[in-house]
Amino acid sequence: MLKKAVVALGIVLILQSFFALCLVSALQLLVLRNTPFGVTGASPVVNAVASKVSLDTRSYADESAVMEAIGQSKLYGAYLPGQASDTLIVVPAKSFFGRVELEAGFEDAAKKLDRPLTVKAVKPLPKYDRLGGVSGLLLIPLLIGGYLAAVLLLKATRTAAAPWHVAMLVGYSAAGALLTDLIAGPGIGAYSNSHFWPLLPCFILIAASVSLAAAAFQRLLGPAGTLAVATLFIIVGGSAAGGVGITLLPDYWQHLGAVFPPQHAITLVRNVIYFNGNNITTPLIVLGLYALAGGIVIGYLGRWRPVKRVGAAAPADASDTTDTPPAQAAGPKTAVRVLVALAIAAVMQCLFTVNYMSSAHEPVATDMPFGTVGPSPLLTATQRNLSLKVSQYPDVQAAKDAIDQAEIYGALIPGQASNTLLVVPTQSDLAPLDLAANFEIAAKKLGQPLSVQQYAPHPLAKKDPFGLVVSLMLVPLLVGGYMASTMLRTVTGSATGRRRLTALLGFSVLAGLAVNLVVGPWLQGYPLEKFWIVWPILSLIVAVVALVAAVLQKLLGAAGTLVTVIVVMLFGNPSSGGANGVPYLPAFWTDIGPFLPPRNAYILLRNTIYFDGHGTTQALVVLLAYLAVPAIALALLDRFRTPEIPVTRETEAEATALAIPVGGLP
Repeated sequence: MLKKAVVALGIVLILQSFFALCLVSALQLLVLRNTPFGVTGASPVVNAVASKVSLDTRSYADESAVMEAIGQSKLYGAYLPGQASDTLIVVPAKSFFGRVELEAGFEDAAKKLDRPLTVKAVKPLPKYDRLGGVSGLLLIPLLIGGYLAAVLLLKATRTAAAPWHVAMLVGYSAAGALLTDLIAGPGIGAYSNSHFWPLLPCFILIAASVSLAAAAFQRLLGPAGTLAVATLFIIVGGSAAGGVGITLLPDYWQHLGAVFPPQHAITLVRNVIYFNGNNITTPLIVLGLYALAGGIVIGYLGRWRPVKRVGAAAPADASDTTDTPPAQAAGPKTAVRVLVALAIAAVMQCLFTVNYMSSAHEPVATDMPFGTVGPSPLLTATQRNLSLKVSQYPDVQAAKDAIDQAEIYGALIPGQASNTLLVVPTQSDLAPLDLAANFEIAAKKLGQPLSVQQYAPHPLAKKDPFGLVVSLMLVPLLVGGYMASTMLRTVTGSATGRRRLTALLGFSVLAGLAVNLVVGPWLQGYPLEKFWIVWPILSLIVAVVALVAAVLQKLLGAAGTLVTVIVVMLFGNPSSGGANGVPYLPAFWTDIGPFLPPRNAYILLRNTIYFDGHGTTQALVVLLAYLAVPAIALALLDRFRTPEIPVTRETEAEATALAIPVGGLP
């Protein structure tokens, strides 16, 4: 039993570390790489930018040809040299971060070369999708909904992908797609209602490609098929999906992502929403092939080979390989189980749609903590467009001290000759951009000079220029925590035990070290001088989730895993604030975040790395409470030998499968 427990936790440790490696390496350094970029003539400005930024320049005859290429979703931007001045065209719908990098690079080069430059945005992002994240957010419920449908259908029928599963999974894909479309579109308003019908067949295709492929893998590989799909489609494919813009991914992630459905799904959805359905042939073919291949595998093996009964006794006559007739297989009890299973998958898909979309599709700051050293008309003008919670400070040093204490996201220092705006990149990836843009607009209207400066007690790591790494590594920590508890329950057949608490705490220490080694020394995702203080924090986060899951599993059985997923990933992760920061969350998510582990984990980790531990008291107290209470509960439950909910490896393996993928793409 001990050997099995060690092996099970070792598998979780490897998966968790691999998850962290994939997410962080794919998204930590968002820079343009071989980015398709149009030009209508030679320019020293383009040459200067191309020497620093990787551009795949393509020549066009004139502006009309450029605009046609942009409409076909072929370019991320274009440069049009002119006699008196030049024009830079950016395409925010292709990539928000790509636009930021292109504007910064070309404006700097034009200024140095004394070349007048006008920036023109084509295909701008609407307010309800101001970061262009809706396509990535839509991928989460569709990907996980299709995956869960295949897993739960296997549980309900105890049959590994019989031929009639094809119709059921396609039917579920259609129903789940319709629910996601209704919630995200008319319900939440993440895209205009005019896109409802064009997106519906896209959603069906995406969900079907995942569900049918997952069922095929289960039929071919048995229990390992579920793990294979979660690893390939969600951990690897999800990391390489390119929601931020495919060309901002490292080259190897661009090529690897092209093999799996997620990247094509995001391209399909984005091009339907913002590019009138142009350039979607390849995504349609790839997704269609996944769905078709999955259906063929299921149908062929189901017709010519015995249907694998999961957990059923072997036939009395081993030579009898006749398939179970559909009518017999789908008896009344089985039909009820199937409906319940698919209903659970649909509920989870709806929750992922509602929670992730409502919390992140329109990040607009509300009462952002901000400091000022004296009154200024600039501040008053800026507050008309940006919600700030302003604190007055007597001098510049006091304002900087407040930044050092992680209390404010920026500060205005009025002056007679010029005004200075301090922005804090370690607090938020988005706030510095919003503050700079709004104050610059106000300064231009009022005719006042303004200088924007970055200030932080500790600068961001060179390989984390947008401050994304902390939020990226949080997801594998959370997932690894409840996976460890579930796997341990699976192999031991019990939710308690004399060594269970010790095993989970020991795993947490090792898991914290493993993730720390991957993100720190290997990927250099944060300043390495913080290595030794980061390790115990990572271990604490894993332990908190693992012990909470263990208690819920003891009280609720396999359903405890599902409840943990709902609490931690469906409500905790969306309310963490992430790299954007808490001020960018809607009111509901702002209010519940302090009571759940993910936000406290994020604040403790970020403030320890970049703010010398200031502002972490509440977060640390909450996490320690989440650690202590479940630990005491587990000890008491074991001591008094409370009744044990029956544990079967089959059911627990399915619960583990449910736990694997729900990491929520950042």
